[in-house]
Amino acid sequence: MTTTTLPTPRPLRKRMIVMLICLALLFGALVGFNFLKGYMIAKFVGEMSSQPATVSTARAGYQTWQPQIQAVGSIRAAQGVDVTTEVAGLIRQVRFKSGDEVKAGQVLLELNDTDDIALLQSHKAAAELAKTAYDRDRTQYEIKAIPKATLDASAADLKSKQALARQQQALVDKKTIRAAFAGKLGIRTVNPGQYLKPGDAIVTLQALDPLFVDFSVPQEQLSQLSPGQTVNVETNARAGQWFGGKITSISPKVDDATRSVRVEAQLANHQQKLLPGMYANIRIDAGARQSHLTLPQAALSYNAYGATAFIVKPGAKAGEDGKTLPVAEQVFVTTGPTRGDQVAILKGIQAGDQVVTSGQLKLKNGTTLIVDNQVQPASEANPAPQEQ
Repeated sequence: MTTTTLPTPRPLRKRMIVMLICLALLFGALVGFNFLKGYMIAKFVGEMSSQPATVSTARAGYQTWQPQIQAVGSIRAAQGVDVTTEVAGLIRQVRFKSGDEVKAGQVLLELNDTDDIALLQSHKAAAELAKTAYDRDRTQYEIKAIPKATLDASAADLKSKQALARQQQALVDKKTIRAAFAGKLGIRTVNPGQYLKPGDAIVTLQALDPLFVDFSVPQEQLSQLSPGQTVNVETNARAGQWFGGKITSISPKVDDATRSVRVEAQLANHQQKLLPGMYANIRIDAGARQSHLTLPQAALSYNAYGATAFIVKPGAKAGEDGKTLPVAEQVFVTTGPTRGDQVAILKGIQAGDQVVTSGQLKLKNGTTLIVDNQVQPASEANPAPQEQ
């Protein structure tokens, strides 16, 4: 049996040819578009890279730094207590005002002691009677009129009565609250007629001159400290104003949790500008002055390979206007200690090098530069907070 292949209809063949041509044109258009897009991007990037970047710069130079130990701490009073009472009682009279300066032993408050004084008088009378009886018995004993046992009983009774009188006198004295030391009082929290229980706070009393500041330093800095060494203290309440003091004590034990050592320093506070509880910044000069090549910290960029900076170098090619602009050259640097807004440079930059301090993000090796130093980043060794 013979199989006969039927010819493809002519209209169907034409449609297939037209479809193949359309697919070829579409593929060619896509390839051409991608090629044109890559060309335009490359052209744009090339034009951008050829545009000079505006940056600010600074000259690397040597500065003399005083090595310092820096710490934070807390100020406390040389003497400070919350005045309380040992005995219960009703307040009869308050003899101070909030914020008063008081002397040691000055009366602050009196409790009602009428009943206690009456009992004291009774004990004193009993003691006087016992004293008379003892004197009489002693006279009789001297003439052998009474035995020694009677005289001993009279002596014991006298001592007992006198002890009761002294005990009652101590209770009466406790009803008068006095300042334990000279200082400044806080806010009064009691009023006449109020009933106080033992331990109730009456007012805070703080001796404000001198003050102490407590702080901690790492154990590796312990060898740089000694009693009598000068310290400088600043508080947030007195920003920019430093107060001098002396180290008075260094703890003989290192904290095994933080590996730091507690240090105590004494501050003069004649004008009472400092108060107990204030947060304190501490700086201590340690060692001789040192010379460092410094830059603003804003001049450095950091990545996984270390710290880098851009140095301004003379350009080799003239621009369209005939001027030769400087270019950027990236270098790796080794940094040292920092102080405020400045950082010491140990390697990578020489004194006198012109270094880019702002605008580094748009730079690469060979980028032409326009230097505009109208605005400079902060470069203070001891920056102070600025209130706006």
